[in-house]
Amino acid sequence: MAELPAAAEQVLKMHAPFIHAVVDAIRNRALIPQLLEMLREAESRGWPILVSCVRQIIDGQRERTLLLGLDEEDKVIVEAILAGIDNPATLPPLGQAGDARAAAPGLATMIQLAARGNVEAFATLANMAEQMMKAGGDMARLGGIMRKLIDGERNEAKLTKGMGEMGRKLVRDLLAELERATLH
Repeated sequence: MAELPAAAEQVLKMHAPFIHAVVDAIRNRALIPQLLEMLREAESRGWPILVSCVRQIIDGQRERTLLLGLDEEDKVIVEAILAGIDNPATLPPLGQAGDARAAAPGLATMIQLAARGNVEAFATLANMAEQMMKAGGDMARLGGIMRKLIDGERNEAKLTKGMGEMGRKLVRDLLAELERATLH
């Protein structure tokens, strides 16, 4: 899809701390116990395939065959880890969590397309929602309301129930984008 570069950039921003932790532990083996704990947590949150791949990297594997069987998001993460091992200058910058202002217009477009019956957009949103649910917190709640948004729900209070301020802000931005699009 045309959104892939922007989506890959968002994945890198969102997972930059994890990518750095893996590369740092490979460069400084004293950090391996911390990384293994992080991997156990990731596995318990539904990322067993990615965790298995990272464990292979820890064990010294660097072949591109590691990418086989990974979904698009995991491929972006593993490619960044492999590139970072070779050249730390390629690592994504830390402290730049995914930009909600950039996410809202893209999500709104995908929601509108899915609501109009675009199967590719619906499948993409379903995959995104599944990944969000694994992330926990506000991301899980956002993933949980994706179907409601596709079905036309626009009540901010209902959609943001249980979310923190960052989640509520993203939903407000998303609702504003959806409203703007319906006015045109």
